[in-house]
Amino acid sequence: MIKYPLATEKSIRLMEEQNKLIFVVEDKAKKEQIKEAIEKEFKVKVVKVRTLNTGSQKRAYVTFSKETPAIDVATATGIM
Repeated sequence: MIKYPLATEKSIRLMEEQNKLIFVVEDKAKKEQIKEAIEKEFKVKVVKVRTLNTGSQKRAYVTFSKETPAIDVATATGIM
């Protein structure tokens, strides 16, 4: 379902300013499936999932709750 997190300048800015992370996901993954997978894997609360299909890959913009800092999830994934 979730392939890997993106570590770009934009993703770091979103993490710091909006408590979001960007993940590359499988093309057929639905928003609800992505939300469940992230909540289960990292034991966090996800508020919202937006997806973007770039043609070559599908990205999920995941917004975390106020109680869950995105930087903690980024540390767990190894991008920070």
